[in-house]
Amino acid sequence: MKLINRVMQLYFAPRLKAIEHFKEHPHEAQQRQYARLVAAGERTAIGREFGIHRGMPYSEFRKRIPVMDYPKFAPYVERMRDGEKRVTWPRPVGWFCKSSGTTGSVSKYIPLTRQGLRNSHMRGPRDVAAIYTHLYPNGQAFCGKMLTLGGSKKLEREGDKIPVGDLSSVLIDNTPRLAFRFREPSKEIALLPDFDEKVRRIAESSTQKDVRAFAGVPSWNLVMMQRILEHTGKENLLEVWPNMELFVHGGMSFKPYKAQYQKLFPSEQMKYIETYNASEGFFGIAEEPYTDEMLLMLDYNCFYEFLPTSAGDDYSKVVTLEGVKEGVNYALIITSSNGLWRYLIGDTIMFTSTAPYKFRFTGRTKLFVNAFGEEIIIDNAEQAIEQACRATGAEIKEYTMAPIFMGDIEGYSSKGAHEWVVSFYREPEDMEAFAEALDKAMMEANSDYATKRHNNFTLLPPTVTRVAPNTFEELLRSEGRLGGQIKIPRLNSERTYVEKLKAFDKKLTTEIES
Repeated sequence: MKLINRVMQLYFAPRLKAIEHFKEHPHEAQQRQYARLVAAGERTAIGREFGIHRGMPYSEFRKRIPVMDYPKFAPYVERMRDGEKRVTWPRPVGWFCKSSGTTGSVSKYIPLTRQGLRNSHMRGPRDVAAIYTHLYPNGQAFCGKMLTLGGSKKLEREGDKIPVGDLSSVLIDNTPRLAFRFREPSKEIALLPDFDEKVRRIAESSTQKDVRAFAGVPSWNLVMMQRILEHTGKENLLEVWPNMELFVHGGMSFKPYKAQYQKLFPSEQMKYIETYNASEGFFGIAEEPYTDEMLLMLDYNCFYEFLPTSAGDDYSKVVTLEGVKEGVNYALIITSSNGLWRYLIGDTIMFTSTAPYKFRFTGRTKLFVNAFGEEIIIDNAEQAIEQACRATGAEIKEYTMAPIFMGDIEGYSSKGAHEWVVSFYREPEDMEAFAEALDKAMMEANSDYATKRHNNFTLLPPTVTRVAPNTFEELLRSEGRLGGQIKIPRLNSERTYVEKLKAFDKKLTTEIES
C-alpha cells in the first residue's frame, strides 16, 4: 500500500465512522437535521410568515408550511435577488445556481449558501473519495490528476448583488487553489463558454498529464472523450491515460452510455461510481461501482420528505423517511441550509432498501408519458433501451420519446403509440427487431404499458425513427446550448421537441447531401 493511500485512509476514517452511524440510526440523523433547520428558520422572513420556530414538532411543521415547487418559491428568490437579507436563511446567500435542466425548460435560480456549499456540495465529493478508498485500499485513482468537465457559464451578476452561475462554475470558483494541483483542466479552461473550444483545449493540455479519474455528466464526458481519442489518434483512452481507474458520474442514467465507455476504457480496473448531485443539493452516492443504487446521505444539512407520485398534488400523502416503502416512486421534497423549505425539486426516486436507505433516481416529475394511462417514467425507458440494445447488438448515442396521439399521424386514427427518436453509435441490423425488443422490454418494465399494449387494446406497437448520429448535438449547438448541464429530455408528454428534432435532422441531411 502506498503512503498516500494509508494517509487517505487515516484521514477519512472518522468520516466513514459517521456514515456508518447514520446508516445504523437513520431516523435519529434526520431528526437532528430537522431540529437544526427549524432553529435557523425562526430567524428568517419565511420563518416569521409561517411560524417556524425552534423545537417545532414535525406535525406542526407540515401543517404550517406548504409544499412549494419553483413557481411558488420564486417570489422569495426575487426578494433575495433584490438584496433583501434573511429571507429564507439567516446567513447570506452566496450564489444563485442557474439551473435549466433539460433542453427548453425555464431557468430557475436556486439559492446556495456557504453552509449548503460546505455541508452538501463540497462534502459529497469528499465522501466519494472516502467510500472509494475504503472499497479499494490499494486503488490509485487519487494518486494522479482528476479531470472534470464542468459547465460553461462563468459566475456573473446579471444585475444582482449576488453572483449567478451554473453549479459547476460555483464549485470551480470555490475549489481551493491547492486542489488545482490535482485536477484538470485549469480554471481558465474549465470556464470557457464555448464547449467545442473548451474540449479542444482540454485535449491539448490534459493528454500530457497523469489523469487517473474523471467526473461529470456521462453524455458530455463521452463527447469529450471521443474528441480526445480523435485528437490523439489512439485506439482507446488507456493508451492516453494508462493509469485511468475511476469515473464519478451523475446527472443522468449511465446505462445508455456504458458500452461506449467500456470501449474507450477496456480494462477491468476501470470503476464507475454514480452520484446524485443537483443544483439543490448533493443527495446520494453509490457504495459499489456499476450500480445505480445510491446511499441517501442523511447528514448533509437536509431534511427529506417524499410524495408518492401516484398521489398527484395531494400533499397530505407526504411521508418522512420512516414512512417510505421499497418499490414506490416518490417525488423528492427537501428542507435545507440553502434556504429551501419543503421544496419540491422536481426529481423522483425509488427506494431499493430501507436498511440502509438506498434508492435509484427514476426521473423528473414533469418528464413522463401518460398520454394513454401508461404512466411511463425515465427508469422504464432506460431499462427498455438497454435491453433492446443488448438483444440486437445496437449501441445508442441519444434518444427521446413522445406519444403519437390518435389522429395526429396517418395510420393512428383510432389508437395511439409511442415514437422513439434515436441516434446510434452502432445501428441494429434489423430496425424492426430493435423496435420489437424495445416494446417487449417496455411491457416487462411497466405493467400499465403492458395492459395498454395487450392485443393492441389502446396502444399500437412503438415506432423507431432513426436520426443522424450528430443530430441531437448539432441541434443544441445551433441553439447555443451545447455542453454544460443541459440534458436531452428523454420523455415528452407532447410532440414539440420530437418534431423540432426530426425537422432539424431533415435539414441537416439535406445540407450534407447538397
